[in-house]
Amino acid sequence: MREEQKRATRARLIEAARAQFAAGGYAAVTVDDIAGAVGCSRATFYLHFPSKVEILRAVSADDALSAVEFYDGLDDALASGSKEHFRQWLSAAIGWFDEHRDMLTAWDEATALEPDFTVTVRDGLDALPEAMPRYLASWPTAQHVEARLRIELLVAQLERFFARWALQGTIEVSADTAVDVLTDIWYPALTAG
Repeated sequence: MREEQKRATRARLIEAARAQFAAGGYAAVTVDDIAGAVGCSRATFYLHFPSKVEILRAVSADDALSAVEFYDGLDDALASGSKEHFRQWLSAAIGWFDEHRDMLTAWDEATALEPDFTVTVRDGLDALPEAMPRYLASWPTAQHVEARLRIELLVAQLERFFARWALQGTIEVSADTAVDVLTDIWYPALTAG
């Protein structure tokens, strides 16, 4: 019973942290905010998580896993040799970012503020090309660093595009036009190996 109660409290803390980070970003949210949303003390929070960045990692764990799975789909699209398949993947990528939009600001802030979270982000970026074995195999071994960099640059551009387009509203274009332009840029860049 006690272990079940601990798991339930931990789950409620994670759920509350996600809601807090989504609403206020990372920097503005405090441990007290998260604990208060659950109705527990700061001490209870620290029984489950040693720091605010650790609860962000827990909140983000499923999102990181879905990103790796999503890039496995990019591997399929590139292996197909079809520009249209790649275009469909990019359209789905915008959907993925939209599905995770509530956490983008928190992730950006934590990356800027928390060296430990920067390591987590770096590990996540390293995992994406690993989810693309056929893509990497299409490049000569001596060019794997370049191939990996292309994937990282694609991720960075997609993140920045989505932030400016959907979150900030500083890019005004239809999703279809964005997908067409991104396809024209990235399909040749990723299939150059």
